[in-house]
Amino acid sequence: MIKQSFSWWGFANQGVDDETLLREAKAIGYDGVELLPPTLFQQAVDLGLSIVTHGGHDSISSGFNDLSQHDRIEKEILALLPVAAKFQIPSLIVFSGDRRDDLSDAQGLENTVIGLRRVATAAQDAGVTLILELLNSKVDHHGYQADHTAWGAEACRRVGSAHVKLLYDIYHMQIMEGNLIQTIRDHHEYFGHYHTAGNPGRGDIDPATQEISYAPIFRAIAATGYDGYIGHEFVSRGAPLAMLRSAYDLTRDAFSSR
Repeated sequence: MIKQSFSWWGFANQGVDDETLLREAKAIGYDGVELLPPTLFQQAVDLGLSIVTHGGHDSISSGFNDLSQHDRIEKEILALLPVAAKFQIPSLIVFSGDRRDDLSDAQGLENTVIGLRRVATAAQDAGVTLILELLNSKVDHHGYQADHTAWGAEACRRVGSAHVKLLYDIYHMQIMEGNLIQTIRDHHEYFGHYHTAGNPGRGDIDPATQEISYAPIFRAIAATGYDGYIGHEFVSRGAPLAMLRSAYDLTRDAFSSR
């Protein structure tokens, strides 16, 4: 059975207190939670939830594509690796940063590879995977450089570490390039984690209200042999616990029916 997680920021502070949200998510069947405030790490673990991802460094817009940021980012990642080891967090999310007029996609790629190589061995030694997130640059993150799968996959290929992969966010890549199932088939070896959300609007993954057909996408992921987490990172538009259950059931059923 595939493991499922949810991103804290999309469901917290919506009329359900922290402990209830964590406890009820576990009761629904969730295995983990993502992007949780560190103050809640121990509470989540005590309730039986794994902490699946955490931010690896500050700033989405200022990332590995900027050589001047490498020292800072390396320091931040190295400081987080003991925390990840303590709480058994398998993945830290990292970012390319934004484009600049004086930074081509090719140079940004090369800079990103240089930066990731600096921290890949330390991540491996800690048992952590650094996952470079693919984001859309049309709607949510204007100017972000890692906005196409091929760019991110080439960065991972050049780094050449099993502990540097991509966070393939299905919502973001639907906006940028579509062709989701074929992309998963072609590049899944570089995908260390998956995020979901409905498009348009980053709502829940109800097939009646958005354009992404998640059931066949999940079956395509299952066919690759993926055994990590499917992380739901949408913004709950209704009762958060009901939205969590609906997403959980749809995902479970799709993976069970392949």
